[in-house]
Amino acid sequence: MSRNDIFFDSSALIAGIVSTQGAARALLLLAEDKKILITVSEQVIAEVERNIARKAPKAVRFARELILHANIQILRDPQVEEVHQRQDWISHAADVPILVAAVLARVDFLATLNTKHYIDDPEVSCSSGLCIGRPGDALAWVRKQLSKASLQRRKSTFLPD
Repeated sequence: MSRNDIFFDSSALIAGIVSTQGAARALLLLAEDKKILITVSEQVIAEVERNIARKAPKAVRFARELILHANIQILRDPQVEEVHQRQDWISHAADVPILVAAVLARVDFLATLNTKHYIDDPEVSCSSGLCIGRPGDALAWVRKQLSKASLQRRKSTFLPD
């Protein structure tokens, strides 16, 4: 957890790709400027490409370019054993590999629009040890972190050696 690392699930990444504004897009722009690091798993990329190809096939190329420009870190999916060991972390079995990937990535925050499975159940955050929220929550968290870092830099400038 070196610098405001955020894991995007497919819902957050799609929101950032298809919207010209909004928190998910703002986070992608911050990642492009290397202010934050966005991490995803291979499964997230596959889900995003599959959904975009189904709904707007001509946008797949744009999505790939945006992912490259945003310097998104793509990690391998977790091993089957790692996923099976953590089946009780979240009620929806299809979300377990995403949650495990975020934990293994050692990110600071998991951004999702899937409130039903991730956010509405506080046990998901407790079991995984992750801060979990919508992209807007992640953006507010990033702003707070960047403000803290800026304040610390200013303080160190004025402190004598």
